[in-house]
Amino acid sequence: MSASTLTVLVTGGTSGLGLAMASALAAAGARVALTGRSAARAAEVAAGLPGAIGLGLDVREEASVARAVDQAWSRLGGIDMLVNNAGIGMRTVNPRFMTDPQGFWEVPAHGFRAVVETNLTGYFLVARAVTPRMLAVGRGRIVNISVSDSTMRRAGFVPYGPSRAGSEALSRIMAADLRDTGIRVNLLLPGGPTITGMLPPGAMPPSRGFLEPAVMGPPIVWLASSEAAGVHDERIIAAEFERWLHDRKAEGEVS
Repeated sequence: MSASTLTVLVTGGTSGLGLAMASALAAAGARVALTGRSAARAAEVAAGLPGAIGLGLDVREEASVARAVDQAWSRLGGIDMLVNNAGIGMRTVNPRFMTDPQGFWEVPAHGFRAVVETNLTGYFLVARAVTPRMLAVGRGRIVNISVSDSTMRRAGFVPYGPSRAGSEALSRIMAADLRDTGIRVNLLLPGGPTITGMLPPGAMPPSRGFLEPAVMGPPIVWLASSEAAGVHDERIIAAEFERWLHDRKAEGEVS
């Protein structure tokens, strides 16, 4: 199975990392369904990508998830790969989190719940809806997007850090549950602070060396390729992808 024949559902695909991955996959020939909370915005963004479709999806709502997965499956003729990416960041609970971090005791409960429901429960709900369909056809790939370990324990990063730590644990358990099936589960993360809408305006001067979202393109296209058919339960850092792939190939030649 190659990227040119793949059908992919990318959640949170209207901007940032999601759009970068959807764009790379579409450019490689995959048929992509990208989602956003606004169906109109998703359709507008998808219109700029070859062969892509845009769907409205609120990953926090079971009915919305079921409807979007059903639409994607029907319009694409199946879903070969799910890219779980939709998320919200620290700006939603503290717009000044980069310069004036809050202690966890200052975080409003509703803000904590909103981030966890999106970044963790959302991954669970979408994977839960897609996996039975993949099991029925005997194959599939799931890529869960994560962040650097330091983000999960950085001062002032409640609830974003815990939400992403939870998504990593979820991904590892998903991989264990699906180990003896035809479904492959992997983690992918940028490998450092990345220029996305989750950062406050003016927070990333070029001199600070922030990554561009496009760093996610090569590894997500590779994970969609036939070369990655047997890759399972890996944690791939996009900024180190070329070296990781080189080392992997070298190990394979030795063995």
